[in-house]
Amino acid sequence: MLPLWQAHLSFTLVLFALLGSFNFTASWRPWLLPVLALVSFMPVDGLSLAAYARSFTDDLAISTLMFLGWAGLLRLGVVQPLKRIHRSQVLLVFAVFGLMLYPATLGVTYFDPYRWGFNPRPMIVLTGLAALSLLWLRNALGVWMLAAGTLAFALRLKASENYWDYLIDPLLAGYCVLAGSRLLAMAAWRRIRPARTVLKPSLNS
Repeated sequence: MLPLWQAHLSFTLVLFALLGSFNFTASWRPWLLPVLALVSFMPVDGLSLAAYARSFTDDLAISTLMFLGWAGLLRLGVVQPLKRIHRSQVLLVFAVFGLMLYPATLGVTYFDPYRWGFNPRPMIVLTGLAALSLLWLRNALGVWMLAAGTLAFALRLKASENYWDYLIDPLLAGYCVLAGSRLLAMAAWRRIRPARTVLKPSLNS
């Protein structure tokens, strides 16, 4: 169980975040979390269901687990939703990380930022500055996500020796890029809409 602790935790938190978003689960959400944890041990082809899913997805980043944990607490009503500005800050930070890493790993650019994670002192300094900025902005979730990823790397809580693998993964990067793009589109629409409403009466007159 110990080597697969993250697989079981990831499986449980991802499904809880997804299923907990539906209104029909509201009355039995407190029971949903332990049920999903038990389901993660169900055997499939000689592996637990969590280990089987891990064979396709690999381990999630520690920052992602923190984000999923916060989402789970939100579904249970333990924490309050983030303010729009704080949500935008978290999306921005991790979208930037994702856009720095994954286009390069797909061969879009000529340099390989993934190698920075094997000797990550400059990255850790930049991450620390980002965490201090979020702390000054009173964005607790962003600070915890960055701090947890960095602390887990220092303690080598995952098999990976690369700092990137503790900080970002395709799931978190994809979510932040898509959700951030949606927020930008909504903000642009709110700017355009008042201009259109002012223009219509002037045309009618």
